[in-house]
Amino acid sequence: MKRILLAVLLIVAVAANAEIKYVFYFIGDGMGSNQVLGAEMYRSAIQGVPLGRVQSLMSTFPYSGSASTYSKSNGITDSAAAGTCLATGSKTTNGTLGLDENGKQLSTIAEELKQKNWGIGIMTTVAIDHATPGAFYAHVHERNHYYTIGQQLSESGFDFFGGAGFHHPEGKNDDEAVNLYRLAEQKGYTIAHGYEEAQKVLLNDQPQSTMPVQETKLIMVQKDDDQGAKHGSNLPYAIDRKEGDLTLAQIVSTAIPFLDNRYERFFMMVEGGMIDYACHADDAATAFGEFWDMNEAMEVAYKFYQAHPDETLILVTADHETGGLALGNSDYTLKLDILQNQQCSAWFLSDLFTQLFKENKKPSWEAVKKIYKEQLGFWEKVEISADEEKELKEIYKKACHGKAKDAKNMYKSVNALGNEGIALLNKKAHIGWTTRAHSAHAVPIFAIGKKAHLFSGWHDNTEIVPLLRKALK
Repeated sequence: MKRILLAVLLIVAVAANAEIKYVFYFIGDGMGSNQVLGAEMYRSAIQGVPLGRVQSLMSTFPYSGSASTYSKSNGITDSAAAGTCLATGSKTTNGTLGLDENGKQLSTIAEELKQKNWGIGIMTTVAIDHATPGAFYAHVHERNHYYTIGQQLSESGFDFFGGAGFHHPEGKNDDEAVNLYRLAEQKGYTIAHGYEEAQKVLLNDQPQSTMPVQETKLIMVQKDDDQGAKHGSNLPYAIDRKEGDLTLAQIVSTAIPFLDNRYERFFMMVEGGMIDYACHADDAATAFGEFWDMNEAMEVAYKFYQAHPDETLILVTADHETGGLALGNSDYTLKLDILQNQQCSAWFLSDLFTQLFKENKKPSWEAVKKIYKEQLGFWEKVEISADEEKELKEIYKKACHGKAKDAKNMYKSVNALGNEGIALLNKKAHIGWTTRAHSAHAVPIFAIGKKAHLFSGWHDNTEIVPLLRKALK
């Protein structure tokens, strides 16, 4: 009996002293607490439990907290300053990546771990040279210097990148600039366009470099569509996704074996970047879809954690909240189930109306109504009052005379007809928005695994990386 007890105590002691070998750092761009709760309550509503919530994986984690997000220069941060803080533990001014307010280079957790021979993976649903992924490897005064950030990506030596691709691979105002994909290949990266090509790399079905396996590196990007359209800025929204489109879960499921086969330890930053894009458009249904899409990627990491529970840490947070999302805009009810009638994003809906007006400068009101019916369920599944139809028709008349104003936001403007339709559906769901930009709302923190307890409670975002450094000794 004593021997059994000693054996059990020995196993417990070994587990307690085990070092973290695998870190998954999930960042929901624009994901405030209401984005989490709203997405869970929405899924509950469409599953027939209107007064409950279907929990996401992250909200089942045993440790949780919150973080403030203001930057060095502003009460409301941008993604560059927030990303820099989540990568380095230091605040900086809005628009700055990887530098402090005086221009001094900051060391990122990913760079530090790479120096200690960890495998490093950086992945996102937006461009791989966007603010949040760039914050882990780039050091520039202006986040919009995408070509420079792309050059620094290739110089980073990180092992795996996954996402939509590069924003401006050819560079701007420089005819002699080397294409960023070609530059990456010169630095030893294999470019895989889409999930199938990436799997071929894993299975050694493509010609391999003569370099040792640890020195081979991979960039996994969305392939061009059948019409040759490029997807360098972002992957398609989950709500707009077509068969064959790359997903964040596919990227994570590729990155894990790629890094695990090469290194004893690895660090992965995984960004759900399109939550932010949808919230900039005040588009709740699309934002909730992006949240659940990131949840699917997290489930891939969680399966790995279950196989290595004493050596893995999964940390989830956000860089900031976007949109000032309010769950409630009138009485004491929510009608989130109405959102299930939305069949496409605000961006896609806007494009449908744009195409309609290209084909006919003054299309019929019935043609406009047809799009509303098919994409938002208006009149047929969602009751539209006479006054609401009048408001929609007034915007239609302005559009016919070229006087309807687009709803502008940071990434892509939505035309008036698309914007009004989405706004009306959100209103009927009893959802409110205070802005099309970021807010100063606190963001959630969730953690599970080795040393996860360190991340409980209220924090400033400057504390997250120091706690991670502490967890990793």
